Amino acid sequence: MKVTDIKNIVIIGAGTMGHGIGLTFALGGYQVTLQDRGDEILERALTRVKSDLEAFVECGVISPDMIPTTLGRMAITTDLPKAVRDADFVTEAVTENVEIKKAIFTDLDKHCPERTILASNTSSLTLGDFTAQCARRDKILITHWINPPHIVPVVEVVRCPETSAATMEVICALLERAGKTPVKIMKEIPGLVHNRIQSGMIREVWALWEQGIASAHDIDLVVQGGFGLRLAVNGPLETCDLGGLDVWYATQKQLFKEINDDKEPSARLADMVNDGELGLKSGRGFFDYQDSNVGKELVRKRDRLLISILKERGEKGLEYGKEASHD
Repeated sequence: MKVTDIKNIVIIGAGTMGHGIGLTFALGGYQVTLQDRGDEILERALTRVKSDLEAFVECGVISPDMIPTTLGRMAITTDLPKAVRDADFVTEAVTENVEIKKAIFTDLDKHCPERTILASNTSSLTLGDFTAQCARRDKILITHWINPPHIVPVVEVVRCPETSAATMEVICALLERAGKTPVKIMKEIPGLVHNRIQSGMIREVWALWEQGIASAHDIDLVVQGGFGLRLAVNGPLETCDLGGLDVWYATQKQLFKEINDDKEPSARLADMVNDGELGLKSGRGFFDYQDSNVGKELVRKRDRLLISILKERGEKGLEYGKEASHD
């Protein structure tokens, strides 16, 4: 298959990641079908897609007439066999549950045309965990998108040992056509690159919070106004070069002995999860979101600031002004 052969794209799972992935491809000119288990989930996904499009208009990324055009490229269904019967490319974006993913990929392998390439958005599992039963192992890979997927340019692309080089190249080309920046991960490991680096920070952040070293608010301030701000301009290794590797080496030689190395997440955080304090989705987490407007404004602020940063840097990922054609 060539990248020009890809016309119809299906997203399995229309939640936080799925709706944004689908929106990206629809903006890129592709016919997209969102599939999920319930009509309510799908209707909610379309509402979020419309809101995201309106944000793009507000920020000058797309013209207003692209809202109905883009929505016109998107279909929804709860019927998986129907959704994938003419699919060229399918992305699975459901919960990180091995058995659920295994069942989905079994169905995809059965109902998709032989030509169809399958991808998983997993970041903590390996393809062998849930695709070993599939016949088309050469046409399966990982495409790990980063939230919010319709804004963040980078997509990690990972091939398992059986994935063909042709499959890898076609999907990287597809992502580039959709305005994304594919990053090839050379070895399949749980967490890939993005989440392993992020998890290293999160482990220390949770430990500092649990020990009462600083409040959740002040920990976030340190990151937002410190190295987090800097990382938007220079990556971590470039930052090391700028500061001097001798200085970084000496500093980390001392700090590596002190930073958290627990093999399990924070016990206090586990208590919060068990008590149903799950963050924005439940109304309470490290912060209080019982006023629904607080959460909406947080997402609105995040998306618009990210768009502003990308526009300032001239990054890929916001090139939706031109109508795409894949005929």
